[in-house]
Amino acid sequence: MSLKTKFIEMNVRRPEIEEFLRSQFEKYGYSHAEIRKTHTGVDIIIYASKPGLIIGRGGKNINEIADKLKEEFGLGNVRIDVQEVENPYLNSRIVAEEIKVALERGLNFRRVGNVMLRKVMESGAIGCEIRLSGKLGSAKARVQRFYEGYLKYSGNTAKEYVDYTKTIAITKAGVIGIKVRIMKEFPEAKIKEVKEVKKEESKELVCPYCGKKYDNERSLKIHIGQKHPEASQPKEEVKKNGNPEK
Repeated sequence: MSLKTKFIEMNVRRPEIEEFLRSQFEKYGYSHAEIRKTHTGVDIIIYASKPGLIIGRGGKNINEIADKLKEEFGLGNVRIDVQEVENPYLNSRIVAEEIKVALERGLNFRRVGNVMLRKVMESGAIGCEIRLSGKLGSAKARVQRFYEGYLKYSGNTAKEYVDYTKTIAITKAGVIGIKVRIMKEFPEAKIKEVKEVKKEESKELVCPYCGKKYDNERSLKIHIGQKHPEASQPKEEVKKNGNPEK
């Protein structure tokens, strides 16, 4: 078999290897794996939130998985490295797998959804949506949505800035669909827009007659009408960030 054929075969089998690794380590915060074909064998880098549990005592788990990969997929020399995910609750795959494990253990879906949403937002996410669908505590199937923050669902912004994962949990009541979307950061255009809005909101509105400050124009107009009724046609009804003219 030529080297080119070997590389093509590896790319075809890559999804199968990825799914095998996920099934073995989903309870240990498995995120994803990088699989690289080399001249001497295959290098696999596993990313997870609990690397110590994946490695095992003295590397026992890794050695066993390497042997299974050789047997089931006919791989040659397999070298496995495990890297820790720095912020696991900004990784939609890890969040979805934790939800899956919790639901399959029989925990209340509302508690699971709210706890995971809080952890994601406390980790610094801009926005997050957790959507559960299936028989959630009732005989009829329904959809429960947990949402907070700012999130995009379509366009280039969603592709570039939203981390999306879907999976299923198999419970006694039936299959529950799990979808997780996490937006880690704002696009540059949105950052400028938010800064401009905050700048506008920070401007103070000052009464030109008594100097009292208000945070919106409506409150200032009501104040002038009630406290300064003689000012039927004021020269300067609203003056921003300044003192009233004398």
